[in-house]
This record gives sequence, C-alpha cells and structure tokens, in this order.
Amino acid sequence: MTGSVTLDVFVLAVLPALVAVAAVSDLLTMTIPNRLVLAVVAAFAVAAPAAGLGPAQIGMHLAAGALVLAIGVALFIPGWIGGGDAKLAGALALWLGFTPLLEWFVLFALFGGALTLAVLWYRGVPLPARLVGVDWLARLHHPRSGVPYGVALAAGTLLLLPATDWFRLLS
Repeated sequence: MTGSVTLDVFVLAVLPALVAVAAVSDLLTMTIPNRLVLAVVAAFAVAAPAAGLGPAQIGMHLAAGALVLAIGVALFIPGWIGGGDAKLAGALALWLGFTPLLEWFVLFALFGGALTLAVLWYRGVPLPARLVGVDWLARLHHPRSGVPYGVALAAGTLLLLPATDWFRLLS
C-alpha cells in the first residue's frame, strides 16, 4: 500500500469503524474494551506517518491525547464518567490534535446532553415486559447504571472528522 492509500483506508474506514464499534459496545455492554482503545491508538500510529506528520506534529497530537486523558481521569475519579469513556476520549483526541478540540468538546457535550435526557426519559417509562429479558435494554433502563457516553463521543467525532486536517490530507 502506498502512504496515501494507507491514509485513506485509516481515515475513511478504520477510524470510523473503531469509533462506531466503541459506541455500540458502550451502548450494549456499558464498557469500552481496552483493546478497542488501543486499536484507535495503533491506527493513529500507522496513519500519522502515512499522512507525513513530523515528530513535532505527532508530539502535539500526543500532548492533546494526554491532556484529554488527564481530564477524563479527573472526571472518572469522582465517578462522573466511566473509565472507558476517559480512555476513548484520550485516544480520539490523539487523532484530532489541539486544533478542533474545543469544537469537539462542544459537539460531544451537546450529544451527551441529548443522550442523557433520552436515557432519563427512557428510565422514566416502564420497560415493556417483552423487553425486560433483553440484557442491554434492561441495563440501560436501570436507574443506577450510567449513560453510555461513548455514543456521544462517537457521534461528535464522526460529525467533526470530515472537517479535520485528516480529510484535507486524503488523496
């Protein structure tokens, strides 16, 4: 594969697929597996050189990922977000770098707010008897379970991705 084909595959297929799988995993199981987060990081490690990013640029992406991971850990400690959400956010910020972070924060906060309201509404209505046995629906309905915030992270990322430098670099 040439660098541009590799970049195209990773930006147009691999990253979006990993983000979608993370969202579905969080929705269905309320977990985002570490191997999935590591796959997002590994995909960046392949895509960055294919995009021609130099050491300084890669360093800035690493710094963005580390900053968002630190913020995520700070939010995880009091239980405001899940650990998988914190790790996924850091891995996605690695891809984004600093430039679109504020816009990304706003997007996933809006999606997260809408998701939280939808989950609260869902928990406020009785779960039909035929759905009680569907594990993920019952878990999502339980008032003490969290909100699958990976869904909001994924939505914000997928919406923002076409406006990032990654798409400008495609062949």
